[in-house]
Amino acid sequence: MTNDATHAPVTTAHAGALAVAVAAAHGVETMFTLSGAHVFPMYDGAVKADPPMRLLDVRHEQTAAFAAEATGKLTRVPGLAVLTAGPGVTNGVSAIAQAQFAGSPMVVVGGRAPQNRWGTGSLQELDQPPIIAPVAKLARTLPTAGDVVTGMDEAFSAAGSSHRGPVFVDVPMDEFFNTGSGLIPTGERARGAQPDSDAVERIAGLLAAASRPVIVLGTDVWADGAEVAALELVEGVGLPAITNGMGRGVIPGGHPLLVTKARGKALKEPDLVVVVGTPLDFRLGYGVFGDAQVVHVADSPGQVSGHATLAASVSGDLTTVLRELHAALERGPKPDWAAWVTDLQDTAAAAARRDALLLGAEADPIHPARIYGELVPRLADDAVVIGDGGDFVSFAGKFVEPKRPGCWLDPGPYGCLGAGLGAAIAARLARPSSQVVLLLGDGAAGFSLLDVDTLVRHGLPVVMVMGNNSAWGLEKGPMQMLYGYDVVADLAPRTRYHEVVTALGGAGEAVTDPRQIGPALDRAFASGVPYLVNIITDVDAAYPRATFGI
Repeated sequence: MTNDATHAPVTTAHAGALAVAVAAAHGVETMFTLSGAHVFPMYDGAVKADPPMRLLDVRHEQTAAFAAEATGKLTRVPGLAVLTAGPGVTNGVSAIAQAQFAGSPMVVVGGRAPQNRWGTGSLQELDQPPIIAPVAKLARTLPTAGDVVTGMDEAFSAAGSSHRGPVFVDVPMDEFFNTGSGLIPTGERARGAQPDSDAVERIAGLLAAASRPVIVLGTDVWADGAEVAALELVEGVGLPAITNGMGRGVIPGGHPLLVTKARGKALKEPDLVVVVGTPLDFRLGYGVFGDAQVVHVADSPGQVSGHATLAASVSGDLTTVLRELHAALERGPKPDWAAWVTDLQDTAAAAARRDALLLGAEADPIHPARIYGELVPRLADDAVVIGDGGDFVSFAGKFVEPKRPGCWLDPGPYGCLGAGLGAAIAARLARPSSQVVLLLGDGAAGFSLLDVDTLVRHGLPVVMVMGNNSAWGLEKGPMQMLYGYDVVADLAPRTRYHEVVTALGGAGEAVTDPRQIGPALDRAFASGVPYLVNIITDVDAAYPRATFGI
């Protein structure tokens, strides 16, 4: 039997094989999982698929889910995590929530207690979708084998469509083993909606009239495939830009119009701020930039700010928005922003000179900035840099400016620790020829360091750079500021985390002398194995911050 419209044959197989076939049709190459009997049919489907789907098994379900979330970010194809019923699913909830906050496309398939035993107390019997629903685009049970093809197709389509995010489905164990049929979809990527051209013209008019504009480019610029259009707009009209999240690298590090190092001035003294592809949340002062008018551009209507005072807004396919905006500006008199751009560039250059003192600091204990002074010159243009930590990773945001888009991973506005090992696994698979560098705080490492075992078992070399200040640095300083003392903010001093990595089959070393950071990094990059450079840093050298995220 065939479908006349697509000439694709109807497939008959057990439900696990059908689920794998739909995932593969949507571009999935890897299933992240931790072994569980409730989802055995999906493993069988992966092994017997043509070609087989890679099975990547981890030591904690959170790592599987974080790896799927990072895969969605890096590849712009929904990542796939398959988690066994009950605690397998609930262990993945934080990663699902992170994906919801960050707009990361991913599908999580959960095991579920058998339908024919439901209500009798079978192992790990839990109605999971109501738990997941508040932190997902969609959460539902596919009750029979016959529902799997359509349900999985809907899950991947929803996850990969604007605004992207996580989708959860579970399938009763007995139905997973049953046979079903369905037409395997083509898995074509959906484009965003056509934007309102009149709204784009209004934004162009505001830009043309502005004397001190700034554009902020966020994660959804990358997720929506709009990075080329964004760079063309910035360069074509000479618009100074700041990037955040996975928008980092859209304007290459070192570009004269990238003024992130002048962020304070750029976001306090403009007369117009155009924010594209990122929410007006605590990272952007909730959309208040001095006396500036504010424009919000989003990939879908629900992402346009409802709390900020906006001069204009538009939603839709971001490539179309940016190209229409560029064309509208080119049709009119070219704005003259040269004095403003020069002012921002001078401010950025002064900041870089100040940064150079920290990047070369000889302090003992080591200042965290010195680590970046050694690391940044060693990063290739296509290096993937992953942040998993608080204070130490805040310094990374200040000093690491990616040269290419799609090369920076952080938790996003949810701020979840423990995502790093999953992201490193995903990055090594997605970018097999690139450097993969995981920046770890010693606190964050406690959530997932055992998954170095996963890196070792699957032959995935990653360079891990730890800023080890023996404390929860992001909490210790603020608590002292508020109360004059701190509690529950200290960790064991100088813990030998590198020996944990070595015991798991990787390699590593401790560094206490700033002059030895560079040579240690060279050994790490040359090692070809998971390698942890455990750098003991000064707990009092805290990142200077203006907000606690409140």
